[in-house]
Amino acid sequence: MIVRERENWFKMLFVWKGSVLPAILPRLGALFLVSVGVVYVQGKLFEYKIPLNPAAFTLLGVALAIFLGFRNSASYDRFWEGRKLWGALLIDTRSLTRQAITMSGYTAGSREVLVFVRLLIAFTYALKHQLRKTDPQEDFRRLLPPDLVQQLQNARFKPILLLREMGHWVQTGKETGKIDSITQAAFDHNLNQLSNIVGGCERIASTPIPYTYSVLLHRTVYLYCFLLPFGLVDSIGWMTPLIVVFVAYTFMALDSIVTEIEEPFGTEPNDLALNAISQTIEASLLEMVGQEIPPALRPRKKFILD
Repeated sequence: MIVRERENWFKMLFVWKGSVLPAILPRLGALFLVSVGVVYVQGKLFEYKIPLNPAAFTLLGVALAIFLGFRNSASYDRFWEGRKLWGALLIDTRSLTRQAITMSGYTAGSREVLVFVRLLIAFTYALKHQLRKTDPQEDFRRLLPPDLVQQLQNARFKPILLLREMGHWVQTGKETGKIDSITQAAFDHNLNQLSNIVGGCERIASTPIPYTYSVLLHRTVYLYCFLLPFGLVDSIGWMTPLIVVFVAYTFMALDSIVTEIEEPFGTEPNDLALNAISQTIEASLLEMVGQEIPPALRPRKKFILD
């Protein structure tokens, strides 16, 4: 995810890293060459004049902008819901850590509390790896005991099994008299919140925007852009390539952006910074139990988060 300081209007014109321009530049280059060719042959194809009127492109452009705007809203809703779920994950893990420290019979630096906090941190990384379809073993090995790491190795829903382990931790505290019934209910409420977060993330990850809808808009955008030179060549002449590329940049860039953010848990530059959020959660929980925060978890000054 790209996080930058606010810049003045002039610098924004030349921003490269984090924009979608690098991805669509080859397509814009191809369109520019096509437009130059159309100007050269004066809108003819095999000696046949293509009779396209700019008015038709005006009407189609308005309709296309409306549909792209709708798809952009749908994609951003998914992106923002994912961000809210991970924000709730930060809040709930902090609440559970606070409960383990202040509402149980354990002290902040006790082994039992550290075990619970490591389960919370491992849960966070497990959810991140499940959503990104990456291997969590490295994070598990540094956070969990070897027997639990082995138990999770072939599990399909690793975050859910870690929730089960946290439930066992609470039940053990209840049986040993460290946690009373009211506190147990408070723990259970927040553990249910974690389960809801997992379910919400899985819903977004497993239910993309209907593919046929995306294909329709994608095809329409590119057909519109590559026919546009024939509609403009008679009215603006040699300026056609520049105007066509400018219009195409707007439509192609929007199409590329919504394709990126409709899957918010990926690793594209504008996807959610799950690594950074996970590290923030780990640093926050470690600080709450009085543990030193490793240098790798301290905030970076760079503007790229992943």
